[in-house]
Amino acid sequence: MAADVLSDLLRTVRLTGATFFNVAGREPWAVESLPRAMILPRILQGASHLIAYHAVTSGRCYAAIAGGEPVALEAGEVIVFTHGDAHVMSSGLGMHPDRVEPDALDAAAASGQMPFVISCGSEGPVSTNLICGYLACDARPFNPLLENLPPVIKAGDPQNKDAGWLGHFMRFAALESAEKRAGGESVLAKLSELMFIEVVRRYLQTLPPEQAGWLAGLRDPFIGKALSLMHAKPAQGWTIEELAKQVGLSRSVLAERFTGFVGMPPMHYLAKWRMQRASELLSGGSANVAAIAAEIGYESEAAFSRAFKKMMGVPPSLWRSGLRPGV
Repeated sequence: MAADVLSDLLRTVRLTGATFFNVAGREPWAVESLPRAMILPRILQGASHLIAYHAVTSGRCYAAIAGGEPVALEAGEVIVFTHGDAHVMSSGLGMHPDRVEPDALDAAAASGQMPFVISCGSEGPVSTNLICGYLACDARPFNPLLENLPPVIKAGDPQNKDAGWLGHFMRFAALESAEKRAGGESVLAKLSELMFIEVVRRYLQTLPPEQAGWLAGLRDPFIGKALSLMHAKPAQGWTIEELAKQVGLSRSVLAERFTGFVGMPPMHYLAKWRMQRASELLSGGSANVAAIAAEIGYESEAAFSRAFKKMMGVPPSLWRSGLRPGV
């Protein structure tokens, strides 16, 4: 059940691999990334959310959100900055980082086919190799996955760096990077997307039993089933009574348990999920508003339009045209 909900959400938010770099670090080296507000307009036009990652293919290094605690990384490990926060990658602790300038991104992007190659540090031998990239996804209007991920996730096995899916990712990415075959950019983008999904799955497995939140709710047999039912049939006329009957709990226990995990009552979640589905349909196809209203469970176009505008701030027609609040 839980895996289906996660897959459903990942499809809906349209995760997209965007830009791919091979980075060679020559000690001593330290680089600070640009803030996401400066990156998005250059490489991910129209995206609302940025995810950055760095996979260490050889050597070792440190990573940290600017001003945060450093995380040690070795070959075979990947670090993901789930909100695209400005961060520092370095060969050692306490170093003053150089900043990647906007012109450097523009020059790299204009240099030809991905992956773009960047060298940093001194003129000495390469001590660390990184596969780095950005992914975009649609965080509007409702993305409980992104809202529940920590800012930084580390995954991988430095003791057996070639094992598991992340090991395969690094090998395939290195191969595509070196050979630059036709279609390689698409392959690299898809590999990045799959890598992120694997990191999220591994993070889900590490959550302690007492953890609250949407992701933890996926693992709970009752809340996971309730989420799965609403995701599978958003147009159904769900009530808290019917959901409780389907999952095998009383109405009051389901309401309390669901709110404790997810942070909102089931019917509130359903309303937000319906609007997420509606926004996807409005953005990605030519179905008319009446058809979309029916598909997500509204009896009339007028009722859907009122509910959409109340939650989203604009009517469906303006959302479809690309006019979004705050964008």
